[in-house]
Amino acid sequence: MNKLKRYFIVLIPFAILYGCVQTNILDKVGLTTLVGYDVGTEHKMATTAVIREVNPEFQSKVEILTTENDTSKGTRMEANRKLSKKIMVGQMRVVLFGEDLAKDDLRYYIDTNLENASVGNGIYMAVVEGKTAPLLKYEYKDIEDIGQHIFRLIEQNVRQEYMISATLHQIAHDYYSVGKDLAMPIIKRDEELVELSGVALFKGGKMVSSLSARDSFYVRIIRDTFKVGLYEAVLEKEDVPSKILQKPANKITIAFDAIHSKRKMTLVNADTPEFDLNINIRSRVLEVYPDINFDDPKSVRILEEAVEKKMSKEIARVIAHSQKVESDIFGFGEKYRSVVRHSDLTKDKWHKMYKDMKVNVNVDFVILRDGVFE
Repeated sequence: MNKLKRYFIVLIPFAILYGCVQTNILDKVGLTTLVGYDVGTEHKMATTAVIREVNPEFQSKVEILTTENDTSKGTRMEANRKLSKKIMVGQMRVVLFGEDLAKDDLRYYIDTNLENASVGNGIYMAVVEGKTAPLLKYEYKDIEDIGQHIFRLIEQNVRQEYMISATLHQIAHDYYSVGKDLAMPIIKRDEELVELSGVALFKGGKMVSSLSARDSFYVRIIRDTFKVGLYEAVLEKEDVPSKILQKPANKITIAFDAIHSKRKMTLVNADTPEFDLNINIRSRVLEVYPDINFDDPKSVRILEEAVEKKMSKEIARVIAHSQKVESDIFGFGEKYRSVVRHSDLTKDKWHKMYKDMKVNVNVDFVILRDGVFE
């Protein structure tokens, strides 16, 4: 009898758990893979959702639905009224923001997704040139599921280090941090293609400017390490002595992959403030046009110095642009706050200091080996 009681006690929690779990059969729900937000009419929120539905034969179709309401929960209820299946957000991979909405303020949307237990912190966030709805509803010839396509587009570019990463976790950290602003990729439609076109710079929750997709390389090496990404530098004629070239040219193009990069940010003057930014890059040259004699160590060192000068100039330009719009996407303020005790730093205080900040950029570029081509 005692043995039977023990079995009964063990089984009770499982029975309770089984009764509490809400089961969702795949062919009875619509899986939201991507959501795009735009400014709606009469100050409402316009939400465009990419929803994948699976029938009992496990054949799937994609529905793209736009609704308007005052809240995100309201838009979901509107969408549920228009579909025969319950909408679930557990499979959402990407959140997009229309450009007008991004320039207004994204705080509500960041907080809403953070508070939703069904939304993972690893979802990607990006800004769309123009509105999200036209980009998502366009009938692409070779794209069956626009939600999955955009997710894979962002994911593979982040993994190959062609573009910065902006997950919900990273965005929330930068948004709530004193001394750092958030940044997101920008995407756009170009005829039948969807492409990453730049980097959006934010001050607080508002988009204040943008950088080109090419500048994402500089943003990455200032913000973080760089391990696998490709880079192409165009050197002007005056940057490289003609004696190291195999034939005369007005410009020299060098393509390399950064095997490893390391950056060190040092506060040297708290009053100005002034920083030293040292970036070390160890790279493998993939291609140079026109050819350079890599058997000559002096020629290699001249090329390294030319790339160092070029990259230092470009990095300084990118930082100067972010200062102009008061968007510290690099975290100089975080470094300042960690070093200066009792700074009582606030976001507004740092943005004012950031405009006049001085940065001494030093790039150490080393070619590890050459003659390796893709």
